[in-house]
Amino acid sequence: MKQYAPKDIRNFAIVGHQASGKTMLVESMLRCAGRTNRLGSIEAGSTVSDYHVSEKQRKISVHASIMNAEWMDKKLNILDTPGYLDFISEALGALRVGDFAMVTVNASAGPEMGTSKVWEFADRFELPRVIVVNGADKEHVDFDLVLESLRERFGRNVFPMTLPLDAGPGFHRVLDVLRNGECVYAKDASGKFTEKPVSGEDAERVKELHRELIEFVAESDDTLLEKFFDEGTLSEETMRAGIHTAVQTQAFIPLFVTSAETNVGVARLLDFVAKYGSSPVDRKKVPAFDESGNETLIALDDPEPACYVFKTLSEAHVGELSFFRMYSGSIKAGIDVYNSDRRINERLGQIFHVNGHERTSADFVGPGDIGAAVKLRDTHTGNTLSSVKRHVTLPPVAYPKPNIHGALRLKAKGDEDRLGAGLSTLHEEDPTFLYRNDPETRETVLSGQGELHLAIILERLKRRFNVDVELVEPRVPFRETIKKKADSKYRHKKQSGGAGQFAEVWMRIEPLARDSGVEFTNSLVGQNVDRVFVPSVEKGVNAACNEGVLAGYRIVDLKVDFYDGKMHPVDSKDVAFQIAGKAAFREAFLAAKPCLLEPICNVTIRVPENYVGDVMGDISSRRGRIQGVDAESGLQVISAQVPQVELYRYSTALRSITGGQGVHEEAFSHYEEMDSVLEQKVIAEAKAAKEASH
Repeated sequence: MKQYAPKDIRNFAIVGHQASGKTMLVESMLRCAGRTNRLGSIEAGSTVSDYHVSEKQRKISVHASIMNAEWMDKKLNILDTPGYLDFISEALGALRVGDFAMVTVNASAGPEMGTSKVWEFADRFELPRVIVVNGADKEHVDFDLVLESLRERFGRNVFPMTLPLDAGPGFHRVLDVLRNGECVYAKDASGKFTEKPVSGEDAERVKELHRELIEFVAESDDTLLEKFFDEGTLSEETMRAGIHTAVQTQAFIPLFVTSAETNVGVARLLDFVAKYGSSPVDRKKVPAFDESGNETLIALDDPEPACYVFKTLSEAHVGELSFFRMYSGSIKAGIDVYNSDRRINERLGQIFHVNGHERTSADFVGPGDIGAAVKLRDTHTGNTLSSVKRHVTLPPVAYPKPNIHGALRLKAKGDEDRLGAGLSTLHEEDPTFLYRNDPETRETVLSGQGELHLAIILERLKRRFNVDVELVEPRVPFRETIKKKADSKYRHKKQSGGAGQFAEVWMRIEPLARDSGVEFTNSLVGQNVDRVFVPSVEKGVNAACNEGVLAGYRIVDLKVDFYDGKMHPVDSKDVAFQIAGKAAFREAFLAAKPCLLEPICNVTIRVPENYVGDVMGDISSRRGRIQGVDAESGLQVISAQVPQVELYRYSTALRSITGGQGVHEEAFSHYEEMDSVLEQKVIAEAKAAKEASH
């Protein structure tokens, strides 16, 4: 592949709600550009970007895929991303390295929850946007209604560059505002079109829209604005020169209408991307950190290389691939680079340009371009590779917190090592997938962005690592504490031939403020107990606190005072005082009005306004407390506090209630006393589980 100057490269992420046609839009782009000779099919599993097993089986995008094509002498690096929010890490990685975002909207449904989320993420990365209203060939398409809803949600400067003239089945005619004409597309899915003048009402409409476009462009540049006021218009040449600036500043947000499945409207979209789309030159300098952690800037024309690894993927026939975007300099196969996150040098072996599953070997990846390296030793998603002479770190993506959790259960013993390797690899590939060994519940807990996300993780574990597992409801880490003071006197005596055991412990306990932990003290006086046995009693108390007394949960928020006792000159020893300390604590604990504490989570829910009542009712049924409701980006944001035990698979329930339009985030807030009826149920379940295990 030939080398392109940064000004001739277009890196863009195609993002949007699920089923808005992103993958087929890519197919049409590749067909127009001659990269393929026919349109692939999602149903047949023959698209360029959805080539993984899980994608073909489920007929959805799971991974971000990188395609490249040439259009009007410009190189297009197209990043097709999943629409399901379960795989949001893929979209975030693509937006991190794109120079603009192409936001797809279903022409039949209008803007949806996923539309708002990717818009929010594009805002975070300060990316210009182009909107594509896709699927204008479907039944019941009302373009004007979709346009108005987009303007209500994202601003009145959303502006149609093309409009459908015959929306619905058979759609092939597009009103082109920039050209002041009509484009008639071939019906053979080739993407070719002919142009003709517009007549009648359409002529008046396109003329008015063309004037609005001129005003948007003029307002983006003071010089153009002055010229517009002087002349009352702008020439085609002058206006075209100002469109790029207007798009960069988002003085207007261009909107195109397409049918990706029939390849209508896509060629003119590509023309716009090639002529006016953002290039790496539009962000000549990007923020970074130097080796000391100080803020610095990386310049595109700096000869020293710096690139960001936005995706890693392990493939059986290739090995681990690291996909990267160059922000300065260039890299060649065989050179050493420095991984500033891992603080190691890496040798670049083979490097590639990528088009779906097709890899083209490259000797060189230049500034602003995207490539892939194979079999790096210890480089993962979010890492920066830079010159061994200049160590810099590019800011990583901040990923959303998981909102669904499951406890992992192996179906076969002996798979522990493969399981550990598999979980580690999958986390390195997908930072939104987390796993941890919970010391309180003694479970391995997997966390992800949704039920589908975790299902795909389990499939990968089985297919790639030959580990068969299932997910079950994780134990909630309840805590145990007390409500009043109590004391106990416990004697441990064991005499069965040989050396005996003797220890007597007198103990007081009292409640402490929430989140105080366990405070152990001693107020021994006199010589009844040798101070050497104080640590032994503390060990016994700690053992009891870790094991729990009521239901097997960790004990917190109390003070323990070992104030007296008795010992035997021969039979008293460390183990005797550990046993006595543990038993004395248990007796005192049961006498101190013990209770269970449950974890409470802060929950933030984003839903369209018409679902607010249903969602709030559901939260109340989960013993939740509504903290407030606010409006944000056309959505209602509900803040609540909900017991963790009520949130198992809540993301699935929320999507069901809202028809897939609701999303939520949850984070631990605090512990509080549990309802007594529910407490007795938890204690009974714990007792039954303990008896069943014996």
